Amino acid sequence: MPDTLTKEELLAKAKKPAEDAMRLHPFYRGKIQTVSKCVIRGLDDFAIWYTPGVAAPCRAIHEDEELAYEYTNKGNTVAIVSDGTRVLGLGDIGPAAGMPVMEGKALIFKYLGGVDAVPICLDTKDPYRIILAVKWMQPSFGGINLEDISQPKCFRVLDMLRTDPEVKIPVWHDDQQGTATVILAGVINALKVVGKRMEEAKFAVIGTGAANIATIRLLLASGVKFGNIIACDSKGILHPDREDIAQRKIEFVDKWRICQNSNAEGRRGGPDEAMRGADVCIAASKPGPGTILPEWVKGMAEDAIVFACANPIPEIWPWEAKEAGVRVVGTGRSDFPNQINNSLGFPAIFRGVLDVRATTITDEMAIAAAEELARYAEEQGLSEECIVPTMSDWEVFPREAAAVALKAQEQGVARLSLSYEELLSKAQTIIRQAQDMTHFLMEKELIPPVPAEWS
Repeated sequence: MPDTLTKEELLAKAKKPAEDAMRLHPFYRGKIQTVSKCVIRGLDDFAIWYTPGVAAPCRAIHEDEELAYEYTNKGNTVAIVSDGTRVLGLGDIGPAAGMPVMEGKALIFKYLGGVDAVPICLDTKDPYRIILAVKWMQPSFGGINLEDISQPKCFRVLDMLRTDPEVKIPVWHDDQQGTATVILAGVINALKVVGKRMEEAKFAVIGTGAANIATIRLLLASGVKFGNIIACDSKGILHPDREDIAQRKIEFVDKWRICQNSNAEGRRGGPDEAMRGADVCIAASKPGPGTILPEWVKGMAEDAIVFACANPIPEIWPWEAKEAGVRVVGTGRSDFPNQINNSLGFPAIFRGVLDVRATTITDEMAIAAAEELARYAEEQGLSEECIVPTMSDWEVFPREAAAVALKAQEQGVARLSLSYEELLSKAQTIIRQAQDMTHFLMEKELIPPVPAEWS
């Protein structure tokens, strides 16, 4: 962010995406559409694509369901499933109000991953009905992306679907696994920038929702000591004497595990105490500003790192964190440096998963994605304001996809076997085609240009 901008100008810049969104959403009436991928040389071709010719591939799939991956778009299609109970930082706004987010997700899936995604917002809050709906829609999709479902049911829905023998396609909760993947990539490189080691660093984790519980899991798998993590929810630091969690430990299994194993110093108190002396603060909690105060940041260790990931407003503005002495700041927003956003993860992860027809998405596959993101950013040159790739670094997405697909094969959860070179080439081709198609439609003004007065 240029040093010449005043705080007022920075705030105005931060508000502009919302102002533009309110103009452009009604202008385009949504962000995605269905287009043909086959030739239509004339109306006679409908005899091939529809009746009577279509009966032949139908019979073939009836004999062998795996042929659906060859004869339909199932193998490149993902359902984005939400009940609208935990949308961004807006909370329970319902399935209809969640649709703009799910459409945006589908847009990013296609543009950055070449994946066709369909928003499906369910008019139920019952976790078992959500599970049943996902099981029913399996024949149409190659994977399921769960999105914006409140906790603790988001954990139950994901775990039950991933362990259900009737579920034959990968199910992933992006608010857990996707966000955690990109946070891990950012942590890997931010620690390199400040010259600290993962296994020695102390972490303050503010917020213990879906994203941070998954983040803790990936941090532990990457060498962080459980005792070096101090987690804090809306009622304070997690510790073994938290009766409110103990009384619901069957429901909040992960939070109870954190109570029992983290916080080796036995601290009590709120986020200010959790952050005292921490090398890294990872916040995925209530949108700010003012959720994290500058005086709390000042109490962190020298050369501190802060990821304020709440959307749409980070827990603390980046310039406030910098003024308080932080070396590296990341947020979930694209209009600030170091966007720690799951958009760097899910398009490529699903690209890799679909390309080898993986049956699940493991933590090891997520870590492989994080390491590839970190590696790419390091190759481009790390700095305090450049610790992860940006969404404009399109070359990272095929690399990330190939890394995920290789890990799936290594773990025995892939149904296809391809070399790294084959995977990379396939992902590059599909992603490039998706982007070229969008640019072509814009050039031909089949996607109408933004009115000049709004630019």
